[in-house]
Amino acid sequence: MYYIQCDAEGRIIQVELTPFRGMTQQHEASTPEIDEWLRQRETREATLTQLRQSDLEMVRVLEDLIEVLMSKGVVSITDLPPAAQAKLTNRAQARRSLSGLEGLIADEDEGLI
Repeated sequence: MYYIQCDAEGRIIQVELTPFRGMTQQHEASTPEIDEWLRQRETREATLTQLRQSDLEMVRVLEDLIEVLMSKGVVSITDLPPAAQAKLTNRAQARRSLSGLEGLIADEDEGLI
């Protein structure tokens, strides 16, 4: 059973397998419109997952970039807002604490920049 919510123009805006507040209709069998909506939802979710992973990777790139700029004297940690200083300091301390575990944890990005 498919539980569906449509907008004022009749376009599907939500499809679920269980009843939900705001649903406007239900179908026992899938329709081409339901299949298309589900395909689009799957594509959106895959794209969001990819962006989340990319965000994690970019954090590491930006952290390394900030380290390079500080080591070259282009920027000082005190040039950054206090919240950013705290985050960078906490991450640097966490990375230093893990450095004693070399061999147990591999840094996959090492040597990329």
